[in-house]
Amino acid sequence: MGRIFEVRKHKMFARYAKMSKQFARISKDVFMAVKASGPNPENNPRLRAAIQNARAVNMPKDRLEAAIKKATSKDEKDLEILTYEGYGPHGIAVLVETATDNPTRTVANIRSYFNKYNGSLGVSGSVSFMFDHKCNFRIKRKPEIDSEELELELIDYGCEEFVVENEEFIIYGPFETFGSLQSFFESNNYEIIESSFDRVPTVTKKLDSAQEEELNKLLDKIEEDDDVQNVYSTME
Repeated sequence: MGRIFEVRKHKMFARYAKMSKQFARISKDVFMAVKASGPNPENNPRLRAAIQNARAVNMPKDRLEAAIKKATSKDEKDLEILTYEGYGPHGIAVLVETATDNPTRTVANIRSYFNKYNGSLGVSGSVSFMFDHKCNFRIKRKPEIDSEELELELIDYGCEEFVVENEEFIIYGPFETFGSLQSFFESNNYEIIESSFDRVPTVTKKLDSAQEEELNKLLDKIEEDDDVQNVYSTME
């Protein structure tokens, strides 16, 4: 199935276990998309992607509409996208993506988590080079489409890895190819079930069960923060 898929699958299942947090993240994605390019999905590819993701996790329609309405209010401040980097216990690199209206609060919280759980917050660039920035799509499989031919066609649009999983195609590519891949699927009438961005570690480190438990205390604490969108690590 490929290294990227295994990393993604593990992360995906972990997120689904925390559905309320997933809804909060998607609400922020919707908010930022509307702030950037308006509330009409037809003219806003980023908003279309966020709405697709909301449907993929059965996010209530009223909550989705509330996020769109909130973003159209002139009284609401924009959210800043900030990334924090550091090391957890046992030399594991940790990368944290946040969306916040108060960077001072966010960095103070993130630093406190690292300090409390035997880690250290680093400077920009200290661990990001250990992760490849990727985009991925889950699209509904068309029975009449030959998967091998589709994979070859998608290479021209940035596809690096193509997985057939039950009734779905799962496609991975570099971060910057998101737009071209999304346009291909939409123009060829593929149903996009979910799309997202990932940070895939280029190197990993295996921990024993006790060490893994210690690191997970830090990762879980960071995940719980309302400003945090995604957490990645180099733990195998």
